[in-house]
Order: sequence, then C-alpha cells, then structure tokens
Amino acid sequence: MKAMLTSSLGGSSKVNGTRVPSVLIQRNGLLDNLKSIWTQNANVLIICADPSDHEKNDSICACLKESLPMSGLSISCIDKCDDRNPNAVDNLENINVIILAGGHVPTQNKFMEQLCLREQLRDYNGIVVAWSAGSMNCANIVYAAPELEGEAIDPLYERWITGLGITDINIFPHFQSLKDDYLDGLRLIEDITFADSVGHEIIALNDGSYIMIDDGKSTLYGEAYMIKDGQKWEICKDGKSLVL
Repeated sequence: MKAMLTSSLGGSSKVNGTRVPSVLIQRNGLLDNLKSIWTQNANVLIICADPSDHEKNDSICACLKESLPMSGLSISCIDKCDDRNPNAVDNLENINVIILAGGHVPTQNKFMEQLCLREQLRDYNGIVVAWSAGSMNCANIVYAAPELEGEAIDPLYERWITGLGITDINIFPHFQSLKDDYLDGLRLIEDITFADSVGHEIIALNDGSYIMIDDGKSTLYGEAYMIKDGQKWEICKDGKSLVL
C-alpha cells in the first residue's frame, strides 16, 4: 500500500459562495508526488466522513470527479461510500485509489468501524489518499482532538480511539489556522493538545504539508511541528522533507 496523508488536498474553492472544482494543492510537491504513484484510469472510492450528510458527500464527489482530471490524474470511475451504499467497500481489490475525506474525526471513525475498513485494508495493495480527519483516522491509535463545542470539557469524550492502522503517526491538521483558536474557553494548543501530548507524539501539519508512506517508509513534506510532552518545535520547513 502507498498512502498520502495531507492536511488539505485542495480540489475545490468557493466562488460567489458556491464550491467549484479546482486543481489540487501543488505546494511542497504534493500534486507531483501524487502523480508519481497514481494509477492511470484509476477506479476511485471516497470514504465519506459523515455517512448521513448526503448533500456534502455528493458535493465532494462531484468536485473530485472534475478536479482530479483537471490536476492531471486520470480516472475511469469515481464513487462515494456513505450510508446509502456501505457495501461499496466489499470489493476493494477493484479499487485503485481510496480517498478518505475530511470532517469530524469520531463520526468518520465510527463509520469506518461499521464498514470493518481496518480489516478490509489489511491486504489492500492500492493507494490511500486522505485529508484532515481522514488522515487522522489512518493512525493505529488516533488522536481525536476535540473540535466541537463541549467536547474539550466532556469527561466522556474519547480522545484516543482505534484507527485504520496505516501508520503510527498522529496528525494534527490545519495547524496554521487553528494554532490560536479557543474551544470551550481553553486554548486549543496550549491547554488541550499540549496536555494530551504527554507520553505521545503528535505531528501538526499546515495546509500544503503532508506525509507520504511507501513500503513502510514515511516521509514528511512541508512545514510541520512536533508536539510532545507539552512542548512544540518545528521539525520541517516549506520546500523541505524529512524521513520520519
């Protein structure tokens, strides 16, 4: 299996309030590296983040159907998996590329569990492309960072949950826009993530940064930070790469 775990994949932009297809992110060689592993005339399956949000799922699929070829990535067909067709994951041997969409981490994680996706991927030999929540859920044990109001102060909220097991790396996406945010009156990074990082390593990615996994080798591209034991430091810069 080859995998590209991104903070943001791109592929759409808003024009006059309407989301329209656009070229995937090219920064830090993201699109070029994806082209290097892409299968010509690929059969693509999108695993949606919220299986019941049909309008959003249809919109994501429609955008990617145009944005992938627009970006020089040829496809034969593209479909989405949500609660209307959960059996779409039953024949992954016919799928060249699995795309894990972004959204709410626990919601997508629960859907993946219902699909038995971890088991389905055990012998998968294709390509996995993910962004945001999809990238986070690729970890063996996922850091499900609180993101919705009430989650940071809910004693029953589970911050560490079982993921797909594609990697042992915990990803915190969209760092450039979230680093100064507050949630439930707490600083998202200093009060929440730093506390959760005790005994754990979390890699914070800016949009445009990503991790490539190929035959067990993981390489980080672009600006990123290590958060560990309540501390944060830069480990990679834009235009650079680092073997993890």
